[in-house]
Amino acid sequence: MLPEYREGDFVVINEIPFFLRRLSEGDIIIFNHPVYGILIKRIDSYLPEEGYFVSGTHENSLDSNKLGNIPIAAIRGKVIWHIRKQ
Repeated sequence: MLPEYREGDFVVINEIPFFLRRLSEGDIIIFNHPVYGILIKRIDSYLPEEGYFVSGTHENSLDSNKLGNIPIAAIRGKVIWHIRKQ
């Protein structure tokens, strides 16, 4: 999610399942993808039968058009604090 999140930045995530059920558009999430590994993306929308549609902020970023919709089971947490590397 360059340039907002860069290599070396730290994020604090909330992994409590109760809060993961309250995800909404604009939230930043960390999730596991079977091909690309652990990713960080912004939620664009939610389709109850399919999962979360996500996007990145960089013009060449992977999004749900390439990744598919993200199921709740793949989500590791919601970013609640972002600490930029100086």
